[in-house]
Order: sequence, then C-alpha cells, then structure tokens
Amino acid sequence: MTPTDEENHARELAARAEALFKAPAEFVLGVTDVAALPEGNRPEVAFAGRSNVGKSSLLNALLSRRNLARVSNTPGRTREVNYFSVGDALYVVDMPGYGYAKAPKALVKGWTQLIHDYLRGRPQLKRVMLLIDSRHGLKPSDKEIMTLLDKAAVSYQGVLTKADKPKAGDLGQVVRETEAVMRTHPAAHPVVLTTSSVDGAGIEELRAAIAELC
Repeated sequence: MTPTDEENHARELAARAEALFKAPAEFVLGVTDVAALPEGNRPEVAFAGRSNVGKSSLLNALLSRRNLARVSNTPGRTREVNYFSVGDALYVVDMPGYGYAKAPKALVKGWTQLIHDYLRGRPQLKRVMLLIDSRHGLKPSDKEIMTLLDKAAVSYQGVLTKADKPKAGDLGQVVRETEAVMRTHPAAHPVVLTTSSVDGAGIEELRAAIAELC
C-alpha cells in the first residue's frame, strides 16, 4: 500500500523531532525583567500552566533530563522566565506558574506583569503550550490566560498533563471538552495533546508538534 501524503508528513515530522531533541538540553538563564531576554531570532516555545500542573516534570520528560527543570512540592516555585536551549535550534521557555494562591500578593503581581510583558513583545515566540491537568480540565485561571493569549495574538495549544491518572473514558471526555472550548478562541490550536511524565505517553507527539514550529 502506497503511503498517503499525511503518513509521509507524519514520518518526516517524527524524524525531525528525533533529530531536534537528540541535541543536548541545557539551562541558559532565568529572567525577571524582559530587558534581559536573550537576543536573536532563535525560535521559542513556552510552557505555561497552573502552579501544580506538573510543568517541571513534563519539561524534564520532554528534554530527557531528570532534574533540568527543578520539581518542587511547593506550588509557584518558578519565579522567573527560565530558558533552556535545545542544541542551537530552539529555546524551551518555562514560564512562572499561575494560580499560586499561597504566594504573597506582591510576588503574584510581579510574576503576572512579567508574563504579560513577555507575551506581548516576543516575536521569536512560536507557540505557548498551555498545560492543563487532565484530572480537572480547564479552570477559570486557564481561561484567563487563554483570553490574554488571544489578545496578544500568540498561538497556543492545549496539552493535558498527568494522563496516566484518569480512566480512559474520563480522559477522552476531558479532551473533547477542552477541544470544544479551544475552538471558540481565535489564537488556539484546535488539537489538544495528552501527555504523562510518568509513563512517557504523548511525549513524542509533543516533540513532533514543537519540531513542526522550528
């Protein structure tokens, strides 16, 4: 049977993703002011999500590094925009978590302003991967960020985390509900990815989605 164009594209994309993420991943710098953001035109893909969504664990799985992004039991530990290089082709950007109820209000205000400033003025930013806990689906704080991204005209894509936790039927329902909401937002990608940093599910698909942007 002759492969279809879609199958050929999927194979080519998988090969590109494998080559891209074979490159060493390293922490570059943490930024608390947009004036200190790296210069140049290297593509950036940012990861955003609520402070307990499992972002650091997913980044470690994505980059095949056990402790590159520091995992903490304390929500809101990431207080900077953290840059990780993937070879010389890509920056993966770890944004401060939002929904950090226990953090002092002054810190929350500072982090929020940093996020807003970064999103508004970064042409190198190809997409924001919006992480959503698959056990809970979209929360009001997620929808606030989606509205912000729409206004900033920044492309974003929903990525469900902790997909090993819900039952298969429940997970499918969350995917359908999330995609339905995403279709109502102009800057959102219509396809929602599902991932697990525990068993590696969806990591290759996430890498392929990122490789397609580079």
